[in-house]
Amino acid sequence: MGFSGVRLSLWSGINFTNRRIVFRRKGVAVRDLGAFRFNNVLSSFRLHNEVLGSQVTLVLFSRINFQGSVRVFRGSQSVADLRRFNFNNVTSSFILVDRILTNQEIVLIQSTGRPPRGVVVIKQ
Repeated sequence: MGFSGVRLSLWSGINFTNRRIVFRRKGVAVRDLGAFRFNNVLSSFRLHNEVLGSQVTLVLFSRINFQGSVRVFRGSQSVADLRRFNFNNVTSSFILVDRILTNQEIVLIQSTGRPPRGVVVIKQ
């Protein structure tokens, strides 16, 4: 797969500290962050699309398999402290795509447990 320009860095500490994992792919869905020993520890992240900064969506879910409470981040951004969103240390699964996902698409993902087509799915 060629360069997509999408990069997601996740940290276990606030202010981009402690353990970090990085995803460089235009579409990835992680059903269970336990696969990376990162379940319920996400505290900060950097989300970036170098090609089109506004064309990226990160959806965080509080439960595995894209279930539970949801926080949606659209466009390139850095979030130093997920406590601001009442979502610190609760993320268990996520979806990252190189476009804007609508709220309707996110509801469909939750109801079916299926990520959008064309993304790589990582299971435990």
